[in-house]
Amino acid sequence: MRLIPCLLSFRLRHGVVLTLAAVLAACATRIEAPDQRADIPAVIAQVELPGGAASAPAAASAVAPAASAASAPADGGGPVAAAPVDPLRPEEPVDLESKTANIDLWERVRRGFTMPDLETPLVRTGEQWYSSRPDYVARMTERGSRYLFHIVEEVERRGMPTELALLPFIESAFNPQAISSAKASGMWQFMPATGKNFDLRQNVFRDDRRDVLASTRAALDYLQKLYNMFGDWHLALAAYNWGEGNVMRAIARNKRAGKPAGYLDLRMPNETAYYVPKLQAVKNIVARPDAFSLTLPPLANHPYFLSVPIERDIDVATAVQLAGISRDEFMTLNPQMNKPVILAAGTPQILLPYDNASLFVRNVAAHRGPFATWTAWVAPKTVKPSEAAKQFGISEAELRDVNKIPPRMLVKAGSTLLVPRSESLLKDVSVHLADNAVMTLAPEALPPRRITHRAVKGDTVASIARRYRVSASQVAVWNKVAAGASFAAGHSVVVYVPQRQPAVRSSAKAKKPAIKRKATATSRKRR
Repeated sequence: MRLIPCLLSFRLRHGVVLTLAAVLAACATRIEAPDQRADIPAVIAQVELPGGAASAPAAASAVAPAASAASAPADGGGPVAAAPVDPLRPEEPVDLESKTANIDLWERVRRGFTMPDLETPLVRTGEQWYSSRPDYVARMTERGSRYLFHIVEEVERRGMPTELALLPFIESAFNPQAISSAKASGMWQFMPATGKNFDLRQNVFRDDRRDVLASTRAALDYLQKLYNMFGDWHLALAAYNWGEGNVMRAIARNKRAGKPAGYLDLRMPNETAYYVPKLQAVKNIVARPDAFSLTLPPLANHPYFLSVPIERDIDVATAVQLAGISRDEFMTLNPQMNKPVILAAGTPQILLPYDNASLFVRNVAAHRGPFATWTAWVAPKTVKPSEAAKQFGISEAELRDVNKIPPRMLVKAGSTLLVPRSESLLKDVSVHLADNAVMTLAPEALPPRRITHRAVKGDTVASIARRYRVSASQVAVWNKVAAGASFAAGHSVVVYVPQRQPAVRSSAKAKKPAIKRKATATSRKRR
């Protein structure tokens, strides 16, 4: 087996250098085990390119053509994945041996605290709540360890206070899959409309409110906007929770009444009044964990994951297998996926821990056979799920399950269904469809309900037809009489009436169970 070394360079914010050699297999005939380099951490990457396309930097282009050819899928298309890259910082390598890289990340967070401290009873309440739940704090910080370095990097790059890197602790306990009872979703808890305002796409295939990189970018954009509006971080945070319009009106009320208009002076809902004090409580615990009898796990000041550009559609199950990680771990880094297939046009990169990313690229090169077994199909007309299932050789139950179609519903024309790939559907899903897919459902026509009408004096075919809102000819056929016939009093007249239909349901993504959260569930309805 021939190995082709590809030298990839990465840079941390502090500019010290390390060269990372990523070795990719060309013309490989076996799957290799990952490098066991515990001292080499992951390198984070964020892809934000115009039009949603992924582009590898010059360092990635050093991969030999033979390696790319080896990763070509069975249908003869291009390579499935490129080498792991850091498109934000491709020019300067990282020195993980430097003193800066080896400091504890918590210390870096503490050094960036610049918000004025709050000293209120609600802060004490928050401190007591967290300090009395050490197991909860441990779970929360363990989840956050995957994402915190990236958030701190982004916060510092923007010149923002590092207190903001702690905000997901109180928003979602660093759970990117969290959904509130008010439909706020993701680590930063974006409502659907607010997410769309900040370019977080939500459709059949993905929900970018759950995307680790995209939601962090959007949240910090939003917080910067709010700070520019109010010139005060406490007011900006209140607006993030309650909505800027509500905060502006509260400030205006105080000013009209000749009262101060600072954060502590405003009349706000209870959950918003507790929101900033709760962040202050988390800040105090991070600053002095020993004072609250808590222990924070050590966090190295370097990235946890890197990104692998995806250039062809690939099933989630296949990606998980080739990366050598569990599906749960894969979904903690790629929680935006709504379907069992990753569309390169809509999700141009996946995030993986360092060794797993290297393993993924090598295993992609060695893989033979299809990478994607699912694709998208747009219904040309309104169809029954059973008809679509028969057309694509899949059971109706599986088609309903993968597309979240409830019983007794039709798929309306123009809807996008996930179906098995076939000879006629080998091409990858287009950018337009990946970004704009919708599914609209309509109730199936229910069989009419049979009722028996007991005739009274003067009843005719026409009068009974008017009463039940059916045609006279139908009443005549059902009862085998002439259209102008009359019925004797007491005669049993058969009538079939339409049944009431359930409400039409339109869906862009699968529903998930709500997670109730005191701090933001009500306020986010107004955002």
